[in-house]
Amino acid sequence: MSLNRFTHTLLPALGCAFLSLASSIVLAAPQMLDRIVAVVDQDVVTQTELDERIQSIEARVAGQGVRLPPRDVLQSQVLDQLIGETLQLGLARRYGFEISDQEVLNAISGMMQKNQWTEQDLINNLKAEGKTLHELRESVRRELTLRSVAQGVVPSRIKISEQDIDNFLGSADAQFWASPDYKIGHILIPLSRSASAKESSEAEDRAHQIFQKLKKGANFAEMAIAESGGPAALEGGDLGWRKTTDLPTLFAEVIPKLNEGEVSSPIRSPAGFHILKVYQIRGVEKQEIIETKARHILIKETEIRNSEQAKAKLTEIRQAIIGGEDFAKMAKEHSDDIGSKLSGGDLGWARPGMFVPAFEKTMQGAKIGDISQPFKSRFGWHILQVQERRTEDMTEEARRMKARNILMSRRYEDEVQLWLQEMRDEAFIQIKI
Repeated sequence: MSLNRFTHTLLPALGCAFLSLASSIVLAAPQMLDRIVAVVDQDVVTQTELDERIQSIEARVAGQGVRLPPRDVLQSQVLDQLIGETLQLGLARRYGFEISDQEVLNAISGMMQKNQWTEQDLINNLKAEGKTLHELRESVRRELTLRSVAQGVVPSRIKISEQDIDNFLGSADAQFWASPDYKIGHILIPLSRSASAKESSEAEDRAHQIFQKLKKGANFAEMAIAESGGPAALEGGDLGWRKTTDLPTLFAEVIPKLNEGEVSSPIRSPAGFHILKVYQIRGVEKQEIIETKARHILIKETEIRNSEQAKAKLTEIRQAIIGGEDFAKMAKEHSDDIGSKLSGGDLGWARPGMFVPAFEKTMQGAKIGDISQPFKSRFGWHILQVQERRTEDMTEEARRMKARNILMSRRYEDEVQLWLQEMRDEAFIQIKI
């Protein structure tokens, strides 16, 4: 597989075992200045860059049965691409985007692992295509830089409103994406469209009798074989795994309200009375977090109070609280945390990740009501007390965040093109061929 296929579509960084290659391949020799084919603000595109990119494309499509356009058309398209990249690289310099050597090596290592290449395989590919290790590394660095600057600038241009999320979640597309899979059983007590009131009443009574038996533990599959007039009756009423989008509207309204193992009461449709059972549910991404309500006292180090003295003062405060002093009163009198001292050190309800690691670790390990030993963070010395914990269901919030990410992803490529076009419109570009 050609190396060119991968140098412009790199994989996430993996562990790098590539450093030993440096002595295996001769670095590229310095090149003489060549003809400028385009001026792009303060930068230029050279004839060598243009020729190398064209050769790379020709090598990539060789043997694929793909016919390239005439040379002048291909040259124009490639030059247009290089101008766009030059604008991005110039912006990357202005913003200070830098790709480290380790990031480059990690990306190359990832490429090797993806293609199951050994170091010798990579060397052979480079030699076969007349490339050097230096050229490969610079090509990778360039691609990573282009990706980084786009990912750093473009997302902030995309505005996703709460209404956008609501609209998406209400769409058929999102309903399919968000809907779990249900393994469903079905019993139908059929009724013709011309059924009399008496026949309807008898069918309804029969359906309710079956429902009561099922509630008392009757086997659903056996009841379906014996009683159902539905198409899957002889399979025990088994409808298999279905999403709500694959179900009749009447079923789709009932199924999500049932728990695993639960049976619906009879529901009427033009075809008769239906009884549904949810055997299993899969694909439900329930997410819960533990929130903690805590309070603390902070003693900072100052010019006249070193770390040990701050710790000693906090130790005295802790002993006073254990001895009966009110925590809130001591926080108001002594804490150096301006944001919480007036409320007695109260930090409110906090989710994981809201505090610095040292504070988070102590808070998670503390028992409710206990006063922690003094511990240090980058802010100073603390003691804390966990007052309560609760479990919060974050499923809906996580669902909306996933929807936001989907919308962001869908709009990303279009926004990249708009961003590049705006940069071109604002730039000084002079083509010299």
